[in-house]
Amino acid sequence: MAAHGLHVETHGAGPSLVLAHGFGGSARNWRPQLRALKDAFAVTVYDARGHARSANVARASQARAEAVVADFAAVADGASAAPLVAGGLSMGAATALRFALAHPERVRALVLMAPPAGPASGRGVSASALAFADAIERDGLEAAGARFAWGPNAGLDAQAAAWVRTGFLEHDAQSLAHLLREYLAQLETPAELANSLALLDVPALVVVGTNDAASLPTARGLAAALPNARLAVVPEAGHVVNLAQPERVNAALREFLASLA
Repeated sequence: MAAHGLHVETHGAGPSLVLAHGFGGSARNWRPQLRALKDAFAVTVYDARGHARSANVARASQARAEAVVADFAAVADGASAAPLVAGGLSMGAATALRFALAHPERVRALVLMAPPAGPASGRGVSASALAFADAIERDGLEAAGARFAWGPNAGLDAQAAAWVRTGFLEHDAQSLAHLLREYLAQLETPAELANSLALLDVPALVVVGTNDAASLPTARGLAAALPNARLAVVPEAGHVVNLAQPERVNAALREFLASLA
């Protein structure tokens, strides 16, 4: 099915779980979780705007937070009329969280994996996102991706790096640059969102890999700021934690989702 030019898939039956993938990924990144959860949940995944099988982002204004969050809302509309579990990884975690902040009555729980973060300097992910966008436009997807997405500083093991590269190269370069500048570079930090997060009193699972040095501070900050959150730190996993350690992540997800019943 499609919503606002999005490629959307639902697998399984039961209570609704909507998962948004990370920057440069696609709905395919959730395959281990679909296999693990579809017997108990209706799991909806989609390709974000500007990614894979969804429509490209033609203008910068189409890549701003309100548009990306509206996509999540449209997918949620198609998935369930009842409160759902909203989740995502990296950029997708930021989207799921902002959907919950905008529509708290629609969310029964949150699953936030590898929340996006950048270097200690700059505001949030701003510095690295802007540099990444410039590199895409100047050097192309392969060279920019090798520097920012799957290179030695990305916190990925060899298998995860290969997965990321394969998925990244299927996207539209200008769409990715727009999303980096207009969305990821503008994300607020947990400290900046603290007052709003304190009011979001729904069960939340925050998942991060031990080798994901960039996301660990943000994950800990979110777990501390959300009033009903638990933090799961997954050993031997980098940024794409759900693919690096699918069995451990799936076990954490099953335990958390079972607690909602």
